[in-house]
Formats: sequence, structure tokens, C-alpha cells
Amino acid sequence: MITYQILNLDHVKQLHEVDRSEYIDLIYEVIEQSLVEHKQDYDCANWDQEQLQEIQDRYIYELQQGGMAYGAFEGVRLVGFGVLAHQFRGKEHNQLQLDLMYVSRAYRRQGIGQRILTFLSNEARKRGAKSLYISSTETRSAVSFYQSQGSHMTSDVDEELHTKEPKDIHMTIKIV
Repeated sequence: MITYQILNLDHVKQLHEVDRSEYIDLIYEVIEQSLVEHKQDYDCANWDQEQLQEIQDRYIYELQQGGMAYGAFEGVRLVGFGVLAHQFRGKEHNQLQLDLMYVSRAYRRQGIGQRILTFLSNEARKRGAKSLYISSTETRSAVSFYQSQGSHMTSDVDEELHTKEPKDIHMTIKIV
């Protein structure tokens, strides 16, 4: 049985339990405000130590600055989590970023990501946000998930986030 809870700084030690690996058959690229498909054929491995450290550092930073994390567990094992960033973004400063979102490979397509996203959207709304800003990895699985949850590509791309992840697909979801 999957249970859910708000995560704290101590949970950073469990982030490695999430298996982010996946087979990638298609990625997207944004060209002139349109998604262009590129066929792929490779397995994306789980995090290496450097990638895990980066994820852990972002997690700690956001929670220390006032962001929030929410996770899914099977027993005591973390099988999915999402992080709502603390900093308001957008021209009107009315967007909060979904900074991290991962569900273990064996637990995908079971509603876990939707439940995490819904919880963090509700929290963002309580904090005064009108939408969530998502800098999504360019894979079909990620982009399709966010689109299925109501997100759309944004023309108001956050320059800071685009500089950090230039291949990401920048999207927003209205939450009001």
C-alpha cells in the first residue's frame, strides 16, 4: 500500500531509493514555440553519485528556503517525491516552480505522480500562486505526464531556469 506524507530535511537520505531510470523512445525539442519530436532508443540509467548529490543539494536548499517536499512510500521505502520551490517566478511573480518530481520506474502509471502534483499544486495555491512553472525533462514520458495534468508550453520562459536546463520543455499549469 502506498502512503503519502510531507517530507523534511531528514528524508534527503532516502532520495537514492527512487529509481529514476527509464527507456526513452522519444524526446522533444522546442522550435518556434512548437514541440518537435526526435526518435530515441536508449535506457537512461539511475542517478550516478554526482547527479544524486545535485538532487540532494537542490532538495536541501529548497526546504531550507521555505519550499516543500511531498513523498510516496511503500512501507518505509521512498518511491516518489516532488519539491515545490520557494521562489515566486513569472512577470507577475505569481508562479511557483515544481523543482523536482520523480517516481520510481516500477511505480509509474499508478497515480502516484498525479497525487504528488495535486498536493503540491494545492500548497502552491495556498501560498498565493496562480500557476505552477515546470521545467520538464524533454522525454515523452515527462512531457506527456504534465500535459495530461493540464500543463501547456509557456511563451514566458524563465531565463534563469532556461539557462540551467536549456533542453527542458518549459510549461505552466493553472491552479486557480
